Amino acid sequence: MLLRRKIDYVLIILAAIFLGFLVQTNSYLIKPGDVEDLGCLIEIEGHRRDEPGQFYMLTVSQHPANLWNFLYGYMHPAYDVRSLTQTIPSDMTREEYNDLMQCWMQDSKDLAGVIAFRRAGYEVPITSEGVEVVELLPKSPAEGLLRPGDIITAIEGKEVYLAEEVVAHIQQKKIGEKVKIGFRQEGEKKETEIPTVSHIDEPHLGALRLYVRTLNWEPLFPMKIEIETGPVIGPSAGMMFVLEILDRLLPENLTGGYRIGGTGTISLDEKVGAIGGIRQKVITAEKAGLDYFLVPAENYEEALQAASNIKVVSVNNLEEALSFLKTLNAPSKEVEQMQKPQALSFLFLSRVTSSFL
Repeated sequence: MLLRRKIDYVLIILAAIFLGFLVQTNSYLIKPGDVEDLGCLIEIEGHRRDEPGQFYMLTVSQHPANLWNFLYGYMHPAYDVRSLTQTIPSDMTREEYNDLMQCWMQDSKDLAGVIAFRRAGYEVPITSEGVEVVELLPKSPAEGLLRPGDIITAIEGKEVYLAEEVVAHIQQKKIGEKVKIGFRQEGEKKETEIPTVSHIDEPHLGALRLYVRTLNWEPLFPMKIEIETGPVIGPSAGMMFVLEILDRLLPENLTGGYRIGGTGTISLDEKVGAIGGIRQKVITAEKAGLDYFLVPAENYEEALQAASNIKVVSVNNLEEALSFLKTLNAPSKEVEQMQKPQALSFLFLSRVTSSFL
């Protein structure tokens, strides 16, 4: 009888454990991903990487959380648990969201090529039909003014061609400040002013709580370039794509012989934008033994808190990233001084001539 009772208890416990894997929560588990060697992912016609050092992009793993994932995510210091509504718009399927993120990844690749080739002295014309409004998130201030399918053509009277440009212009606004938007709605040209609200993931940033994507844009590159990222989606590797491409096109070795990781979106005006999953990316970079980690200024404090050994470098724009990289070829004493975490904040000195995102 006692043995039978013990067996029943064991079966109940096993059933509870099994059900925990089947029960899906309304959340996503965010955890450290992989380190990707950009030298292996990017090919440029006539330009190979033969120098020491390497640039890397970092990824974050994100997937639906069952009950045990949910509980483990809350207890694990390297993991985050994010509600479904914070990850995917309520009336957008996971497939639609992934398609959008794939579009953003392709935009990020093409945009990186445009920026890098132009920096290297090439002309790179681009064409586009504008930026499409894909979805309005809950409590969007654009409700009743913009609709899915509208095409944004200008911000503050300046023509825009890429989704990244729209995001960058809006994030320059203070929360509550109005942004003037030119757009096409069912073929009719319109213009409106919309006050910004706080960004869902980055409350200190202004936002309109929209999902947008570039509509049919094409850069005309002077030579063939391929960036193979496989299943990785989203725009957060933009800055690192630029650095790797530029390192191939310029005669100098931008890495200084170091292993340098980083993250951050980049806009056509070379501003580096904030990203999600910064703690997980810092942890991944440290585990891989990278020497430096370049992060957007908005993510700097959180990245610094997550870092133990890796040297975290804050950048507002591409120029600041390149300025830091130049110090890696400085005399040894100067390099040693620049490598101290508190000294890395020297990059903020150029903010006098830079705009915050």
